[in-house]
Amino acid sequence: MSHLLLTYMQLLTTIQGLIVPFIRAADEDAGTKETGHGLQIRGGGPRTVLVEHHAPQKLQKLLDVRLPETGTGKDGLVEMVERILQYSVNTWDQGFMDKLYASTNAVGLASDLLLATLNTNLHVYQVSPALTLVEKHTSHALAALFGYTASKNPHAGGISQPGGSAANQTSIVIARNNLFPETKSDGLGSKRFVLFTSAHGHYSLEKAAQMFGFGSNAVRSIPVDSGGRMIPSALDAAIKTAKEAGETPFYVNATAGTTVLGSYDPIPEIADVCQEHGLWLHIDGSWGGPVVFSETQRWRVRGAERADSIGVTPHKMLGVPLTCSFLLGRDMRQFQKAMTLPAGYLFHDADDEEKDRSAADTGTKDAHPGLESSAKEVWDLADLTPQCGRRGDSLKMALGWTYYGRAGYESLIDKAFDAAAYLAELIASNPAFHLVSERPPPCLQVCFYYKGKDGGDLADAKRNSRMTEEIAKKLLVRGFMIDYAPGERGRFFRVVVNGETRRETCRGLVKAIEEVGEGLGA
Repeated sequence: MSHLLLTYMQLLTTIQGLIVPFIRAADEDAGTKETGHGLQIRGGGPRTVLVEHHAPQKLQKLLDVRLPETGTGKDGLVEMVERILQYSVNTWDQGFMDKLYASTNAVGLASDLLLATLNTNLHVYQVSPALTLVEKHTSHALAALFGYTASKNPHAGGISQPGGSAANQTSIVIARNNLFPETKSDGLGSKRFVLFTSAHGHYSLEKAAQMFGFGSNAVRSIPVDSGGRMIPSALDAAIKTAKEAGETPFYVNATAGTTVLGSYDPIPEIADVCQEHGLWLHIDGSWGGPVVFSETQRWRVRGAERADSIGVTPHKMLGVPLTCSFLLGRDMRQFQKAMTLPAGYLFHDADDEEKDRSAADTGTKDAHPGLESSAKEVWDLADLTPQCGRRGDSLKMALGWTYYGRAGYESLIDKAFDAAAYLAELIASNPAFHLVSERPPPCLQVCFYYKGKDGGDLADAKRNSRMTEEIAKKLLVRGFMIDYAPGERGRFFRVVVNGETRRETCRGLVKAIEEVGEGLGA
């Protein structure tokens, strides 16, 4: 064994010795959560297994990151890893209920290690042959779950993306460049492009409009119903108004699992509107899209096969390691038509036989006639994306799917929806709380106000916001991390559960909020 290989093995063994206790601590802490208080750990501040929380200025001193002129070797690296673990949020802990993701799993750790070992770029087939095939196969399988079946959509597939926001933004460029090909070379010209999303849609649409020269005002927010779902008739009216004003509508974003309430927009009705006006329909399923793995829950994305593109992010609901996100398409020829650019130093022509071979005309009808391309099969995947440098994140999804199977992911999702329904019932049946979410919730967020032990009203929005913020802050030292969002009656709690969330944890959270609230005099 070479000295270099021996050094690597020793270092990996040492790091493993630090990571395993970090994960084990969360497992041990899970047994205490029903009490409303996680295990206390000695440290430089109020510390539970979940986190030792400090303000940025203090943590900057405690973490003491130094990048030396001369390397400190294994000892210096281990010391830094120890500090990072000490001051990081342990997402393996049951009390992490803050964001739309949680911990990964053993398969996830293994897949990230494999990717780091390969350390290759998924931009051209030459340097990543196996990962290229893995990505194409995995995206085809995901597309099929959403109804892009091979018999109806022989050119369906997808590409990995560095997050859900990137998937949404890429879909906008693909839509514009296909519907208005001249923009690819000539820019926006005199056209005033507008796009539409629900009032509860993700902010990545406005950010994309800023980046792509539309301006954030080009994003039109469509009203939602009482459940947070886009109103199709309002969408239709907004499109007509834009046309009458001389604007150019071209894109509609339907959300499958909104960020706050978890609502699913009515896809079939929205698809009807898009078809009538000739607009590109994209589904932002970054959060709620994985319900396609569950026979019980997949009805929430009924009609998804009518969309032109779909974003889905397995690193959220499915526990795949960050980052792992896909942009799926009904016709990948449209992706290449929109994104391809010559780069002789990167993309090299195949042999003459392959170069002259074009995709066969399948006779499949397209929602946007005239957008078909005769492009051959694309093996250099960067020809389909805004990125050149690309990590093979699709491998993480492929290995997880291999290990757990579709049935395993179905079980994970069903358990998560059961946990959300259970927590919502606890809140709804307790007079100290007011449930904001539907009953049961449409996705894995449970939104509510804390009214107080006397069950007071919620007339004072400022008080509600203050109480929500104070309770959320004080829950940290009890081993619970939850978020909040603005509402008509002030800020309310938004708690996110997952497939590993235990009922005991839900009960402990309710108990902890009540005890902290009473301590604040509510």
